Amino acid sequence: MNCRQASLELTRRHLLSNGAAGIGSLALASLLDPGLLSGQQAGEGFQRYAPRAKRVISLFMSGGPSHLDLFDPKPLLTERDGEPIPKSVIKDHQFAMIKESEPKIKGSPWKFSKHGDSGLDVSELLPHTASVADELCLIRSLHTETFNHGPAISFLTTGSARYGRPTLGAWLSYGLGSEVSDLPAFVVLASGFKLQPLLDSYWSSGFLPSQHQGVEFRSQGDPVLFLSNPGGVSDAARREQLDLLKRLNTSQLSEFNDPEIATRIAGFELAYRMQSSVPELMDISTESKATHELYGTEPGSPLSFANNCLLARRLAERGVRFIQLFDMGWDQHANMATDLVRQCRGVDQPIAALIKDLKQRGLLDETLVTWGGEFGRTPISQGDGEDYGRDHHPHGFCMWLAGGGIKPGMTFGATDEFGYHSQEDRVSLFDLNATILHCLGIDHERLTYRFQGRDFRLTDVDGRAIEAIML
Repeated sequence: MNCRQASLELTRRHLLSNGAAGIGSLALASLLDPGLLSGQQAGEGFQRYAPRAKRVISLFMSGGPSHLDLFDPKPLLTERDGEPIPKSVIKDHQFAMIKESEPKIKGSPWKFSKHGDSGLDVSELLPHTASVADELCLIRSLHTETFNHGPAISFLTTGSARYGRPTLGAWLSYGLGSEVSDLPAFVVLASGFKLQPLLDSYWSSGFLPSQHQGVEFRSQGDPVLFLSNPGGVSDAARREQLDLLKRLNTSQLSEFNDPEIATRIAGFELAYRMQSSVPELMDISTESKATHELYGTEPGSPLSFANNCLLARRLAERGVRFIQLFDMGWDQHANMATDLVRQCRGVDQPIAALIKDLKQRGLLDETLVTWGGEFGRTPISQGDGEDYGRDHHPHGFCMWLAGGGIKPGMTFGATDEFGYHSQEDRVSLFDLNATILHCLGIDHERLTYRFQGRDFRLTDVDGRAIEAIML
């Protein structure tokens, strides 16, 4: 036996390959056959309930939208605007940016009114969203464990403030697989003003196999990086190259049975199929004039949240499992009176359009739509005068859900009279993620992956699905 053969005999991969069917072979079969991924191989072990939703569209307002100016009116803040906030309310909490020894209360300058049969309170900043009030389930009692952007986004999407865990979209790809063969199961679209970095860890597969990682679709240049053929390379030549790579990788797979080699083979094949499917998908000029008027879309415009909402509907129609829209620029530490208006104007119409469009196409009942950010904003001001802002606030904030198994037209939970603490029917981010998984038929305690000697899950060792808000 030569040295190379001896090393193979000692490797875990080689040992596993001696089973009835090597892990790599099984991985390749499942990756190349979407039917396997959407059937027993992917979801049967994790689904415990009849799924109400088939997919999720996450509308993520990156930076932390102000619950107090959008969905959680607090008359007491207006009455006591400019007064020091009682120390008994803020206790010994730290702030990200506020340095004043006596922080002052800041009421919202915008009016709220009730909308729909549900009487949902919505700010005047979101008149279009108010028109779909009866489709929304507003949770006012969320709280999180960190007040810095990166760790807070990681905690919301992975269940841990530390980087390296799989995100929700990756967990769904792993747990349910893909319904389609020519698009990824997990797609990311981004828009807005880049006040903080939009890290690719926000759509990472973590320690899950890499085929579950989110794929970012871009609004300028090639929709997906490195998808187009290089200049002078024909489709036929590309196909020959891929066939050669496939033969080489398959040879390595048969020898080592490494699942990541199977992922590489399937990735090349998916990319080849996407060369046809993605350009057609991204061409929203084929939509009707009425649809463009509904969303406020402009074909070809860069960094448009409206375009991304329309693309989200098109992706949902094609069976993509998890569609994540990041809209940057919601970190308003200053100039809130102008910046929050601008942010709301950019997202309000397309959000309402997406809900209406999904409903009229019969897709809302099977699509769970979520809206929110990594935390809220403080009921105290950062700075004085017209250029005031609000700091990061993890202790109580809002998010809403719609469609796919969620009761419409209701409000759940509450913050205290200052909008500071989550107080009534408190909801952790573990609870939120357990509820999202439940709507897709998944028992959050069963969706696990063994890594470094222990079973990990999205909800760590906590979480409960919120039965009160589910149909």
